[in-house]
Amino acid sequence: MPSPDSVAGPPVDALRSVFHLQETRRDGDRVVFYGESLVPEQMLLREVWGAFREAGYEIQVSTTRGPRDDVVVARPASNGIDGVPWKNLALFSATIVSTLIVGALTWYYIPLSDLLADPLLLLRAWPFTAAVLGVLATHELGHYVMGRYHGVDVSLPYVIPFIFPFGTLGAIIRMRGQMPDREALFDIGVAGPLAGLAATIVVTAVGLSLPPIEVPPWALRGSGQVIVFNNPPLLNLLASLLGEPTEYADPSVAVNPVIIGGWVGMFFTVLNLLPVGQLDGGHILRAMLGESQERVAAVVPAALFGIAAYLHYGLGYALNESVGLWTFWGLLSAFIAFKGPANPIDDSPLDAPRLVVGVLTFALGALCFLLVPVEVMAA
Repeated sequence: MPSPDSVAGPPVDALRSVFHLQETRRDGDRVVFYGESLVPEQMLLREVWGAFREAGYEIQVSTTRGPRDDVVVARPASNGIDGVPWKNLALFSATIVSTLIVGALTWYYIPLSDLLADPLLLLRAWPFTAAVLGVLATHELGHYVMGRYHGVDVSLPYVIPFIFPFGTLGAIIRMRGQMPDREALFDIGVAGPLAGLAATIVVTAVGLSLPPIEVPPWALRGSGQVIVFNNPPLLNLLASLLGEPTEYADPSVAVNPVIIGGWVGMFFTVLNLLPVGQLDGGHILRAMLGESQERVAAVVPAALFGIAAYLHYGLGYALNESVGLWTFWGLLSAFIAFKGPANPIDDSPLDAPRLVVGVLTFALGALCFLLVPVEVMAA
């Protein structure tokens, strides 16, 4: 059996103060300590995290079955990007292609036959792609920059390609390190929505200032139903301030597709600010309220199901409109809430300025909310 002192690197003496160490092993670049914790898990993390982090390690605590019930795993903390992030680049490239295709077909009315004959016509949709990816990437980079500032191991953004209506499902980052305190949790959580909203406002203002596009006759001759994306209050407010329209009486004229990038930014802001689990809103509210956040999170799925029921039974909307949207997010938020929020090692309360910023962030998010974001109307 290896001696506990035979492993160099992690501060074993700091661990011994709260952990009865019986065995130490190396597993690649990880160091695994077996033994028995002398204090509750959260207290152990609080006591030793600083010393391990200073030595360049992240730690996790788990429990196994057997004579050595408790396990502390230390792994080197990441200090930056390790090599070329091929997966991030591949997903980003795929999403550029998917947003160009969806933008060209859906928002710039370029027929599929024309695209097959001349694929370079896809480049006409580059403003749409730049708008959508700009707001999503800025949101996630806000998290990334603030995570690095606080020394938390976070990945670069992963942008997810998709199909109609936007060519993407959004973007995510992975937080692999421990959250040191509520301040770090709040700053990382709030940085994404605020950065994303700043980009959204810029993109929306640019889109409103650009000339409208012409809808070709073949699109106007289409019969049946069309999907309508209704304006969030923030979009209407920006349009009023700039004195620009968000729709035209002439059906042969449509707003510039760059505005859709702003709509996407507002819609994803609302979803990310749902105060459940490890969504941005869950991080922010967990930092603001502490463990009381979980009581709020328990109400969110019921509220979303209530909205869906009201739209369907009260206002007569169909499942393929916003009823299905809120039902899906009710189910997803229940799952996310069940998984629980991030728990900072130091659970000391936030200062007053951060509390004010948190309230303002949720208020800005409310300006992006609307009861019926999507509906189906007769063409």
